[in-house]
Amino acid sequence: MNKAVQVLHDKVPLLGNMCQAIGHSLLNVVQALGSITLFALDTIRHCLTPPLFVRHIFRQFIDIGYYSLPVVGMTALFTGMVLALQSYTGFSRFNAESAIASVVVLSITRELSPVLAGLMVAGRVGAAIAAEIGTMRVTEQIDALKTLSVNPMKYLVVPRVVAGTIMLPILVLIGDIIGVYGGYIVSTHVLGFSSGSYLYQTWQVMEEMDVVSGLVKAAVFGFLVALMGCFHGYNSGRGAQGVGAATTNAVVTASILILIFNYLLTQVFFS
Repeated sequence: MNKAVQVLHDKVPLLGNMCQAIGHSLLNVVQALGSITLFALDTIRHCLTPPLFVRHIFRQFIDIGYYSLPVVGMTALFTGMVLALQSYTGFSRFNAESAIASVVVLSITRELSPVLAGLMVAGRVGAAIAAEIGTMRVTEQIDALKTLSVNPMKYLVVPRVVAGTIMLPILVLIGDIIGVYGGYIVSTHVLGFSSGSYLYQTWQVMEEMDVVSGLVKAAVFGFLVALMGCFHGYNSGRGAQGVGAATTNAVVTASILILIFNYLLTQVFFS
């Protein structure tokens, strides 16, 4: 009996430490969510109120949109090509090869193009935004902007968020075309499908909502990518280690939020 009491007495501090660690982690998560929410609301408020630095917005159009086009285009092209091959491998077992065009166009426009484009842009643009703003935080350039009566949210955050929200749907629309074309190339030149029948079936299956839902997703993903890059860069820690952590956190959180909001938006559009 005494031995059992002693064992229980030894486990009580351990259980207490575990509960303390779990509670501390939950508080950190709630605090982070609250900070991100307040930052997002503040960003939206500044986006809807003048003045806007139009020249900086157009510069971000180039940095976020134009320079991301090669990686998004390559991703969409090979995704469409692989999707056609994999669909043929599976459907040939059930003599349903004629459904390949439908699978390619619906998968690309609804899911693969916006999600993959969002993840690729998060890796390229989100990291760059966090590193740039984080470096400005470390070198006290953000404090200098405040000294010069320039609102850092207007000057740094708003142009990147506006550009990300506008440019990612354009990238996804181009990715839709390239991805469907990749499936067309494989289907007609490798799998032996008729060009006319493949294009006809693609056009018959695709509906306006398929494209619109993907573009709406892309706008939300672009907002999230730019927001996470700005948030983690704006709240970066001191030194090179702080900037590195901000860059990593920006990519990771943006990628996770893209996957979460992809499910939520799919539930809204196709439930």
